[in-house]
Amino acid sequence: MATHSSSLYVCMSSRKPNATMLTVLSARAGGAPPPTLFFGIGSKRKCWNFKPFRIWAGKFPDFLPKQVENIKDPFARKLASRIERLPVNFSKGCVMSSCVKPKEQTEANPVVLLHGFDSTCLEWRYALPLLEEAGLETWAVDILGWGFSDLERLPSCDVASKRDHLYQLWSTYIKRPMVLVGPSLGSAVAIDFSVNYPEAVDRLVLIDACVYAEGTGSLATLPKALAYAGVYLLKSIPLRLYATSLTFNGLPLNTCIDWTNIGRLHCLLPWWEDTTVNFMISGGYNVIDQIQHVKQKTLIIWGEDDQIIDYKLAVRLHCELPNAIICQVLKCGHIPHVEKPDAVSRLILEFIHSDQS
Repeated sequence: MATHSSSLYVCMSSRKPNATMLTVLSARAGGAPPPTLFFGIGSKRKCWNFKPFRIWAGKFPDFLPKQVENIKDPFARKLASRIERLPVNFSKGCVMSSCVKPKEQTEANPVVLLHGFDSTCLEWRYALPLLEEAGLETWAVDILGWGFSDLERLPSCDVASKRDHLYQLWSTYIKRPMVLVGPSLGSAVAIDFSVNYPEAVDRLVLIDACVYAEGTGSLATLPKALAYAGVYLLKSIPLRLYATSLTFNGLPLNTCIDWTNIGRLHCLLPWWEDTTVNFMISGGYNVIDQIQHVKQKTLIIWGEDDQIIDYKLAVRLHCELPNAIICQVLKCGHIPHVEKPDAVSRLILEFIHSDQS
């Protein structure tokens, strides 16, 4: 997990093709963040100095499954200890909603981190500390139906409910235009939200975006018994272990097992099967027609070795978004913010501060 590797990324602007930038940086898969980050924009350079920090985990919140104690990754343990539940009132009632709140508020627009399909805010265990150390007000939010929210009352977890829930969380606690970051299916969540609530989103960051799927397709018509059988299989350790090995590049077995345990921790909550089936039969996300209506400046980040989503779709997305920059992280799979957190953090920071340069 702490193996060093060289990483490159290339950023291209569809509006200013002569502004192509090549930045060489060092990234460590899952390692501790470096003390200094550098950004190159044309001939100007910014330096972000980090204070040294230690990784420690306090007491875990009571609502997390007890298996959290078995997780070895210190970054995951640290972030898990910071997860809390906030009451969010929306059209389906009040939900105690899980998230990681920022350590302190700033005057700048906050960064709000979503996660991918059937995942949690623990995806951001490596990148969130980097963003915080760079001085950004950073939230990590669990999407309704996934994560560690209290869903015992089983609210609907369809697209409209997820959108409404996120808006009410934003309007209650965040209250300022945000830089909304969506990885994988979280990109579809981010696009759907930004089109429906443009006043809430200042900029978008889409990471290995899954935005061209036409919802859950034929899965929406499955009989409930088959849907539950499929969801039960989705939770199984062998399938999750295989998915983890496919998602990341060359993980050691012990790291793969630990990351699998992190990725399925929320599946151990008693309502997980019901909420996942509810989302499946609701039809899921289909944002293809919404892409052209995105008005916010957008950064697209893509892992060169993504085995889940074809890079051609990243190029297509770059062409269809009105105001977008695309950056490729080399030697990286489907979840760059876990595999190359240094690179992703630098790209986000550079994107946020690009106008100032």
